[in-house]
Amino acid sequence: MIKRIVLMVLDSVGVGELPDAALYGDEGSNTFKNIYKHATNFSLPNLERLGILNIKGFEDLKGSDTFLGSVAKCSEKSKGKDTTTGHWEIAGLILDKPFPVYPEGFPDDLIREFEKRAGRKVIGNYPASGTEIIKELGKKHMETGDLIVYTSADSVFQIAAHEEVIPLKELYDICRIAREMLRGDHGVGRVIARPFTGAEGNFTRTSNRKDFSLEPYRETMLDFVKNSGREVFAIGKIEDIFANKGITKSKHTATNDEGIKETILAMKEDFSGLIFTNLVDFDMVYGHRNNIRGYADALMSFDMMLPEIIGALKEDDLLIITADHGCDPTTSSTDHSREYIPLIFYGKTIKENNNLGILDTFASIGKTVLDIFEIKNDLEGKSVKNQILKTGQEAE
Repeated sequence: MIKRIVLMVLDSVGVGELPDAALYGDEGSNTFKNIYKHATNFSLPNLERLGILNIKGFEDLKGSDTFLGSVAKCSEKSKGKDTTTGHWEIAGLILDKPFPVYPEGFPDDLIREFEKRAGRKVIGNYPASGTEIIKELGKKHMETGDLIVYTSADSVFQIAAHEEVIPLKELYDICRIAREMLRGDHGVGRVIARPFTGAEGNFTRTSNRKDFSLEPYRETMLDFVKNSGREVFAIGKIEDIFANKGITKSKHTATNDEGIKETILAMKEDFSGLIFTNLVDFDMVYGHRNNIRGYADALMSFDMMLPEIIGALKEDDLLIITADHGCDPTTSSTDHSREYIPLIFYGKTIKENNNLGILDTFASIGKTVLDIFEIKNDLEGKSVKNQILKTGQEAE
């Protein structure tokens, strides 16, 4: 019987455009495959042994005839292509409409009310790259103390501030004010604190980013696991994405390396339940900046750490590797892409050489987790528990 599940989200590692990708401007996106084709001196031997190249659509990448896990790719039922939507669907919530976006910036009346409540003026208020907007407005911000507000193609209200001008505590408090305001029709998926340091010409965003998400509108996989008396250990920005709901323990990390290290440390503890990790660098550091080489190197770095992750698995542990959307650095877009996500199951009780094809929703992941733990629930999605467990394990 599986006692513990380690669920790792490789943020933005999509595996091919969804059928409706054209509606999102994402035709031709295939984050994983395009990196394979464009990056030189690139290989992922450990992920390949688990079966990532055996996922449907990667036939031309010529994966091995034998692999160690059960694999699939998942279609997204929710509308949208952002982090919150992807993670919520993994956890069993399917959104029938996307979070609002603001290609022309936020309405004037909303910004005026925000300025009033925050006690500071706003500059910016348009879609922009986070690194570019601090180059453009960083000097003015430092001279005036005005807040740099911007958005992107995603449903985000981002606030950039120099840590020496606006201390982190104040910036986080201001973000909480924005979060409280941005509900209903203006209920963006995330309000994001984007602190930076340095001098003009050399501004640098710091690792003190913090996301303030909407609370899930109902119980998720996390709540069901927690309410069953098990632990839910959130690593990375999972606590932010789920507004700390359904979590018993959390560790905020700023980089992939930190996230992997904390995941391995958590695996060495003795408890029953779920370790839920988000590795953000693929998306935040490389995907949004169209940095193909950096993205490829980050994938290889994760791959090099996989043997240590696998080595930390106990006999009754299950490892799940997946993603939440795409962010193809080989396209002209710097935004998320509407893609399938990969799904790999691995453990002592998991079938090898097992290809499940295409699953119709990310929510199959959360449903499978709860089914393995034998937790009754009414979440959406179809469990693949009996398709991935070795013969004799299904009834345990």
